[in-house]
Amino acid sequence: MESEDCINDRFLVHKAQRGSHAAFEQLVQAHDQAVLRLAIRITGSHSDAQDIYQEAFLKVYTRLETFRFECSFSSWIYRIATNVCLDHLRKNRKHKRNSSLVGNNEGGEYNLANQVLDDSAANNPEQQLFSRELRADILFALQNLTPRERMVFELRHFQGLRLRALGEILNTSEASIKNSLSRATKKMRLELAVHKTRRNIRCSSARIPTIERGARCGS
Repeated sequence: MESEDCINDRFLVHKAQRGSHAAFEQLVQAHDQAVLRLAIRITGSHSDAQDIYQEAFLKVYTRLETFRFECSFSSWIYRIATNVCLDHLRKNRKHKRNSSLVGNNEGGEYNLANQVLDDSAANNPEQQLFSRELRADILFALQNLTPRERMVFELRHFQGLRLRALGEILNTSEASIKNSLSRATKKMRLELAVHKTRRNIRCSSARIPTIERGARCGS
């Protein structure tokens, strides 16, 4: 059964396809914030996000006649916006994000560390002492994902989209989405494991001078 939003989108799309500019403006207003949030998360730049936003909706406008309701209109818009974002990622593989804390759909925040760490690590109070370094490692790990892996990871964890919706957006099967998500998560956890190893070595090195001083004082 279609949701009220889907029914309203269907009505507006039919009107827009018949030439109603007002109907198209209503469609833009209904979906523009979701597209803009996605672009900001991917680029980390409001300026780049605005460029992606404008390009995405320009493509929506020019391709509206080709929409045949084979999927939801929101999934179709996400597909277009996602492809624009993927092009951006491919051109900017060394792009750095500003923060691992990003807004969710309800205006709150997600901590990326909590999304990729195992429960035992995420709940370890010691992690709080290294949160800044951990964020830096997470940002680096994100950049090591392929554009497709990163997009799947972003849409699943930050947009909260289901696997079926991701399959519609990326025009692939749920099995393919699961594989991409699994690879992305494993890569992220591997990078964080390297961080933990470096941290342990650093802590051990920091304790050595103290022990040596104690030994000298006791001699």
